[in-house]
Amino acid sequence: MNKLPDLEAWAIFAKVADTGSFARAAAELALSQATVSKAITRLETRMKTMLFHRTSRRMSLTESGLAALERATRILEEGEAVEAELAEQSASLRGPVRIAAPMSFGLSHLAPALPPFMEACPEVSLDIEFSDELVDLVAHRFDLGLRISTLADSSLQARRLCSVRILLVGAPAYFERHGRPRHPRDLAGHRALQYAYSRSGPGWRFRHERHGEFTQSVEPSLRANNAEALTHALLAGLGLALQPEFLAWQDIQAGRLETVMDDWQVEPIALHILTPPGRRRPARVQAFIDYLAERFASQPWARGEEWGRED
Repeated sequence: MNKLPDLEAWAIFAKVADTGSFARAAAELALSQATVSKAITRLETRMKTMLFHRTSRRMSLTESGLAALERATRILEEGEAVEAELAEQSASLRGPVRIAAPMSFGLSHLAPALPPFMEACPEVSLDIEFSDELVDLVAHRFDLGLRISTLADSSLQARRLCSVRILLVGAPAYFERHGRPRHPRDLAGHRALQYAYSRSGPGWRFRHERHGEFTQSVEPSLRANNAEALTHALLAGLGLALQPEFLAWQDIQAGRLETVMDDWQVEPIALHILTPPGRRRPARVQAFIDYLAERFASQPWARGEEWGRED
C-alpha cells in the first residue's frame, strides 16, 4: 500500500467505537456528524470491508472493526498525547532551545550568561553552536541566533539589542615604538592585525565629523577569522587592530590597550537576536530571548542610547 494511512479517519473510528454513536463522537471531537460519517465511509471503502453493523436502533462493530479497534485506539491516544505534550511545552518553560552564536562573543559573553538562566529554568535545555560563519537558522533548525553585524535584508525576524562600537586599539608598548596615528593615512606605516570577516575588506574605513570618509588599505601581519585570536598579538605590542568594544573594553580599562584616532569613527555594528520567520515562539524560547536582552542591556560595552527593535 503506497498511500499514507488515513490516521485522522482511524482516530475518528476509535472515538465512534468508544461512544457507540456518530453523533456523540462528532460532539466530543468538535466535528460535524457528516465529517465523522465520511471518515468511516473512507475507511470502509479503502479497506473494502464494513467496520460497523448499522441498524435503525443500534450500531456495533463487525469482526473487521473489532480487529482494528485496539490499534486505532492507540492512534487516537498517541495523537492526543503528543498534542497535549507539545501544548504544555509551548506554554511552559520546559524543553530544548537551539542557539547559534558567533565564536568570540559566544564564549566571552553568552557562555557566562547561561548559568543564571539555567538555574532559573532548570527544565529548559540549551543546545549552542559557536561559529563565526553565517549559519542558516531555518535549514539547521535553530530557534534563534545571535548576530553582531549590520544586517542584510532577509526573511528572518530580528530584534536589535544594542549598538557596539569598533575601536582602533593597540598596546602602550606598540605606541612607544611606532607612534600614535592621528589620521587614517598614517596607518600606511603601521602593522595591522586584521579580522578576516571585516565588512570593509582589505581596507579600514573611517568617518570624521568634519572631514568625511577615508579608507586606508592595510597589509596585515596577522589575519584571523576570529577577532579574539588577535588579542595576544595586540597585547604583545605587535600591531594595531579594529576590535569590537565587547572584546577590548576590559583591556582598555586595565590599561593593557589604548584607543587611538578617537575622532575618526568606524561604523558601529549591532547585536541582534534573529529568529526564523512565521513561527509562534514557544514560551521557553521567548523567555531566553527576554533574558538575554535584559542581560546585555547592562553591559559596559553596550550602547544603551541606541537600543531599539526591528521586527
